[in-house]
Amino acid sequence: MSRTIFKGFGFLLFGLGWVLTGFLENALADHTYKIGTMYAITGIASSLGVPERDATLMVQKQLQQAGGIKGSDGTLHSVEIIVYDTRSEGNEAVKAVKRLIEEDQVVAIVGPSRTPTSLAVVPIVEEARVPLISVASSSEIVTPVEKRHWVFKTPHSNSHVAELQAQYLKTKKYTKVASLYQNDSFGDDSRKALAAALKETGIRIVREEKFEATDKDVTPQLVNIKGSEAEVLIVHAIPPGASIIARQFHDLGLKIPQMHNHGIGNKRFIELAGEAAEGVVFPIGKMLVAEQLPDTDPQKPVLLNFIKDYEAFSKNPRNTFAGHAWDGMQLILQALSKIEKGASLEETRRRIRDSIETTQGFIGLDGVFNFSPQDHNGLSSQDLVLVRIENGAWKYLPPDQW
Repeated sequence: MSRTIFKGFGFLLFGLGWVLTGFLENALADHTYKIGTMYAITGIASSLGVPERDATLMVQKQLQQAGGIKGSDGTLHSVEIIVYDTRSEGNEAVKAVKRLIEEDQVVAIVGPSRTPTSLAVVPIVEEARVPLISVASSSEIVTPVEKRHWVFKTPHSNSHVAELQAQYLKTKKYTKVASLYQNDSFGDDSRKALAAALKETGIRIVREEKFEATDKDVTPQLVNIKGSEAEVLIVHAIPPGASIIARQFHDLGLKIPQMHNHGIGNKRFIELAGEAAEGVVFPIGKMLVAEQLPDTDPQKPVLLNFIKDYEAFSKNPRNTFAGHAWDGMQLILQALSKIEKGASLEETRRRIRDSIETTQGFIGLDGVFNFSPQDHNGLSSQDLVLVRIENGAWKYLPPDQW
């Protein structure tokens, strides 16, 4: 578990553009808020954690430039961001979250990157009463909400993704599908969400296979799928596993279409899969195709602004996982702007939690968030679009092109 600390000042995003709290570099901050983050910077999920870290570093730079975050009473506060590497492992995430809570005494936490590591820390933040915004997708992270009082998440749930997949499959008149899932809590949640979404649609899962996230060869599973009646393959995975499947699917000469979930929403999937990525269709948030969205989409200006800043800062292409972390940071900073001087650590944590839960109409990168006591994700399938990979690039597929 490695640790990095960054200090700076706050900024907030309101509506459709950047609104800074004022250039107050020479002002003396009254109090420092500590925000903890923990991402899979190394390990099997580093293709998620590295961009999440980079988005956090970008936020830090903008914090320094903005001049300060003001509480509701006008008091200026500095912000200290602490970053831990979970190494994509649950035990490292547990160590990190305990240190953030007990030693660093953070007001809130963003992360972890993966569903298994997020589920590992849920009981800890619940007991400690510290708000946590996961950047992983399983609905189990935030449900049942009665047992997830202090836990939220920014990525779309697998159930949202499955809803859009089912709509697409019905439109294309497929009736028999194969399901291939990564054997962990993310893959299991995704494949269950697909099965639920296909109920009463007339579409049957005629073959289901699983693989380990560390597997280098999924040929046996793909051979079984090739020998089935499946008309389309649905994959529930993240890179590198998702890319290995795409390559070996191509090498085996399977002719049926291949549809993935939102776990492949970064350039790393295409880089690892190569030409085998061509034609893959998947539901995802709107960032990858922001320029192709209609101008009437309320997210478009926010997405384009982020893409410009993120690509200039990181020197890397846009990345939906970076957006998950950015949304989480914005929700916490917005909550901090509502807190006045003198609030205790416990009170600050509680008020951040309450602020997130009552947030309505927040235009983020993952969608327009509408949280509630019954919904700690705040998104729906309407915040997703379908994307197809064409010539190594992302192509927006509006419903009239399905």
